[in-house]
Amino acid sequence: MQAPANTPLSYEQSGVVYDLIDPLKVAAQRAAAATAPHLAGHGFTEVKASRGESAYVVDVGPFYLASIVECLGSKALVADEMHKLTGRSYYSAIAQDTIAMAVNDLITVGATPLVVQAYWAAGGSDWFGDAERAQALVAGWKAACDTCRVAWGGGETPALAGIVESGRIDLAASCTGIVNPKQRLSLGDELEPGNAIVLLASSGIHANGLSLARKLVERLPEGYLTEVEPGLTYGDALLAPTTLYSPVTEALAAAGVRVRYAANITGHGWRKLLRHPGSFTYRITAVPKVTPVLAFIQRHAGQDDAEAYGTLNMGAGFALYVAAADAERTVEIARAQGIEALVAGRVEAGPKRLSVEPLGIEWGDDALQLR
Repeated sequence: MQAPANTPLSYEQSGVVYDLIDPLKVAAQRAAAATAPHLAGHGFTEVKASRGESAYVVDVGPFYLASIVECLGSKALVADEMHKLTGRSYYSAIAQDTIAMAVNDLITVGATPLVVQAYWAAGGSDWFGDAERAQALVAGWKAACDTCRVAWGGGETPALAGIVESGRIDLAASCTGIVNPKQRLSLGDELEPGNAIVLLASSGIHANGLSLARKLVERLPEGYLTEVEPGLTYGDALLAPTTLYSPVTEALAAAGVRVRYAANITGHGWRKLLRHPGSFTYRITAVPKVTPVLAFIQRHAGQDDAEAYGTLNMGAGFALYVAAADAERTVEIARAQGIEALVAGRVEAGPKRLSVEPLGIEWGDDALQLR
């Protein structure tokens, strides 16, 4: 039965239950940690503090190697539905989304992205027979690699009939990067009270919260073609490509700005600001402008601010923790790369808590269980 339009729609109701997913992540991390001694046989060691962070780091002597694998999730389903409605291919944007999921995680540890690998698993060989769609995917993938100045090493294109639904594709990317010099490593060792929190603007929903966004279509009078604002449909707004933040982190490094910690604001929304394992209070005193599509989702899903900001990026796609003296310079450097930024708050001595003062939201240390 379809829920009434005025009934709040949560992320759990769209099929994503973090209370079920996160325990598996924690169990996997603990099992994975037991494999770290294998590196010693090759003359290397892991950087233990990277366990539970957005990318894994290995000490190879003169520098660190970082690596990550990420999937796009269900955003391709929106692209497919919009193609049916408009006849347009959105796979160039979808390609950027996929690379962004990996690259934006990798750079949180201070790494420069070096190589991206592609995983394009289709529901059958016929998916690749649509030349326009396939070429859009290739062109978008290369363009995103060029933006990040990363080499596209190769990939895998399996046809998985019976595993992936016919006519669909599952997109994923892995990325390997280098932390050089080693001083660029940003795992939070130098995070301390008084540091500033700089938020980098998002371009929209990015590639997280799409299960909720797709569920919401059932409530909209014209589905994906419902206007978010004059001239912008819901479907087009959802498919705005995810911002690539590596040009900002590379520019900061070139300018000598030390990033003490960083967080990619994806699943769990603003609760990701609590990711650092230490006991700090994160006090947010200014929030960025919410992009129209996210305000639209919050309104039509009937979500209060705590639910919306705990699920979606709400206008902030990436967080940088820097010395207070570097805060305004960080904003200027981000803007020079074409990305809006805001000095949003500061780090204080514990207890571990996130306080978004303008919205009256507060989360404690149990709001994010990723380790």
